[in-house]
Amino acid sequence: MLGIMQDWQLTTDKILDHANRIHPDRQITTRRVGGEIVRTSYSELYNISKQVSNALIDEGVGLGDRVATLGWNSARHMSSWYGTMGIGAVLHTINPRLHPDQIAWIANHAEDKVMIFDTSFLPIVEQIKDQLKTVKTFVIYADAATMPANNLGAVAFDLWIDGRSTVSKWGDFPENTACGLCYTSGTTGNPKGVLYSHRSNVLHTFLTMGKDAMGMGAEDVVMPVVPMFHANAWGLALSCPATGANMVMPGAQMDGASIYELLDGEKVTITAAVPTVWLMLLTYLQENNLKLPHLRKVIIGGSAIPERILRAFEQDYEVDVIHAWGMTETSPLGTLGSLPPHMLNADIDTRMTQKLKQGRPPFGVELKIVDDENNELPNDGKAAGKLLVRGAAIAAGYFKGDGGNVLDDNGFFDTGDVANIDEFGTMQITDRAKDVIKSGGEWISSIDIENIAVGHPKVANAAAIGIYHPKWDERPLLIIQAVEGESPSREEILASLDGKIAKWWTPDDVQFIDEIPLGATGKINKLALREHFKDYKLPTA
Repeated sequence: MLGIMQDWQLTTDKILDHANRIHPDRQITTRRVGGEIVRTSYSELYNISKQVSNALIDEGVGLGDRVATLGWNSARHMSSWYGTMGIGAVLHTINPRLHPDQIAWIANHAEDKVMIFDTSFLPIVEQIKDQLKTVKTFVIYADAATMPANNLGAVAFDLWIDGRSTVSKWGDFPENTACGLCYTSGTTGNPKGVLYSHRSNVLHTFLTMGKDAMGMGAEDVVMPVVPMFHANAWGLALSCPATGANMVMPGAQMDGASIYELLDGEKVTITAAVPTVWLMLLTYLQENNLKLPHLRKVIIGGSAIPERILRAFEQDYEVDVIHAWGMTETSPLGTLGSLPPHMLNADIDTRMTQKLKQGRPPFGVELKIVDDENNELPNDGKAAGKLLVRGAAIAAGYFKGDGGNVLDDNGFFDTGDVANIDEFGTMQITDRAKDVIKSGGEWISSIDIENIAVGHPKVANAAAIGIYHPKWDERPLLIIQAVEGESPSREEILASLDGKIAKWWTPDDVQFIDEIPLGATGKINKLALREHFKDYKLPTA
């Protein structure tokens, strides 16, 4: 027997329809590439998005066709999202931090028909234009006055949509229709495309709105510092219009001073970014003796948060820090670190220990850990194994079948992370499967070593990698990027680890480099570090 309810399809166009009807005057504040501040209401965004839809239709874009963007966070970029998705085309957000050849490969693999991008990325697009096999139309986020000269035959975005009708038919297709495409960063082999559906994105939107998740409401001002080209913007381009929250889009300026200016000037209450951004902001706040009177919640993800950043925001600035974990394949939110009820009144050290973990899954996400033989391990907070996930917004495969079958017999996806889960469902990443250091048959967590090392006041960033050892197979090498103007010694760094990790985890050596390489999404590029130190001989070998 079926229920007798309306068949209201879960399509993303309904989100902006809702914002236009219920929250028309709530605003998106954008700092554009040129530095100017522009304010756009949700009703204006709705009309601009409809114009984008009509412009795309005139370019021959239809159901299932891919439209690429290389854009900073802005209202214009958001209008490209909704204008594309509304007509059943697929929004393909490309990470401009990738190598140009990789960007060209991705655009060709996706068979993008239109490419819309910020002026910052014109040199990249011009460099690869002869490699692009399917892109027929180039559009630059600009108006007539700011349109740069180019050799692409590109059109300015504002002129492209100018005069077009604000009436366009949205929806009218099944909720399982594809709406978004985002490629993994491809640290091993070619990138693989994660193809989101309207249904998965809408369900992920509901998931993010819970109190123990991002928990925004119509009274909030939300600043997504996490780029819209990174892991589906953590869903904020969808959840903010759904709730009516004001948005603040920082554009290309991610330095501490620029982020603080918007946080303070726009009275931001919730924001989200990777740890490297918060470290820059924290440094700026401390150097200038500033406070954050309006900010109440920070969501930090992308990589593990150092304890000193967590403690500083919580204790010195009275901001609730929510550690989050996810990946492109999880849309991306998989867990969030809001405190469970039994820990709300715990002492500060207990709360900090809990918050350093990746957190609990919201409803709609299931986690389990398994051993190398795929036997499920207990949720006791001690057993560590491969982290598997399934749920309403979890990838079931990759675009064009790349990678083959990625699910186990029960429909779980292998995240590539190693983790433990406690009896309350709190998950803690102990390493990436490919980054774990295996010494004498036992695992050493590179993440734990790194987090403690970054807590040293003279350390700006740290990475631990496994180096060949004739007796132990691998031993850890700790690589340090010092704070500018500081020169910590090997002995100082090792002393800072003493008593905080098992003795046998202690790195066999410490090396100092000018800058630890970061990947396209801001994470430490251990592939590059392993290549750099491939011929390094440990003093204990």
